[in-house]
Amino acid sequence: MKMKTKKIILFITIVLFLGIGGYFGQQYYAKFQKAEQERILYETRKAAWQELQQRLKVEISQFKGEAGIVIKDLETGWEFSYEKTKLFPSASLAKIPLMATCFWAAGQGRIKLDRNIALKSSDKLTGSGVLKDMPADTTFSVERLIGLMIYDSDNTATNVVTNLLGIDYLNKVFRAFGLKNTDLSRKIADYHSRDKGIENYTTAEDMALLLDNIYRRILGNKSVSDQCISMLKLTRLNDRIPKYLPVDITIAHKTGLEKEVCHDAGIVFTRKGDFIIVVLTKHANSNSAPSKEFIARISLYTYKYFEQL
Repeated sequence: MKMKTKKIILFITIVLFLGIGGYFGQQYYAKFQKAEQERILYETRKAAWQELQQRLKVEISQFKGEAGIVIKDLETGWEFSYEKTKLFPSASLAKIPLMATCFWAAGQGRIKLDRNIALKSSDKLTGSGVLKDMPADTTFSVERLIGLMIYDSDNTATNVVTNLLGIDYLNKVFRAFGLKNTDLSRKIADYHSRDKGIENYTTAEDMALLLDNIYRRILGNKSVSDQCISMLKLTRLNDRIPKYLPVDITIAHKTGLEKEVCHDAGIVFTRKGDFIIVVLTKHANSNSAPSKEFIARISLYTYKYFEQL
């Protein structure tokens, strides 16, 4: 009887040992399979990224003008850049840090977003936007003016907001945001000063840093970043970054256009991953069509990189 009991205990022990061993063996094999799958996916993604870089270099070599570019895969952190520290007239791209500064200032209690401001005749500027055609004394909230500045690129709204905060304060906050080469030497739509050689500048590096911080919700605080993304998603001019992308893709971006300069900078949200794209251009063409096409093609190639993953 004792021998039989010992045999039963031994059998149970062997079964338990084999079961536990099989379980851990299965777990180890599953982990090995997962690691191998991740390695293959990483290698595939790396190869696709290298192919994208080659495509972009070909596009740049064929572009008849100057360019500053940053493309960043926001999942891996991989970055392609070209002349990213080169200074370009910022044109309306300066409205991105200006917007961010407004939301930052509101959080600090310096301005109130719900404050209503009456439009003055002296505020009105030519160029993009509808406020220049509005009657004087029409009132708008500060938040509405920021919106018009971004999604309609309204120059008059920009002028009012700039007056509200002051150029010195704006430049101070730009530096606090980590923008090394972005500043305002004049109001954004002050073309008279521009003709005298007084220019506002930025770089692809600075714009990419700003968008990266907004994306990661670390620009000032989460509220500032969320407000910036919400505004940038409303941009109505879609002849550059969004031009060849599916209409259901979400893009938070801002364009810039002045004589001989054409830009677009934004965050593109796709099913396979998100990316930052900043393309600044300077050209000597009679119009900006070639630059717009160049930006659109850079955006398309980058999007295709994600779609094939």
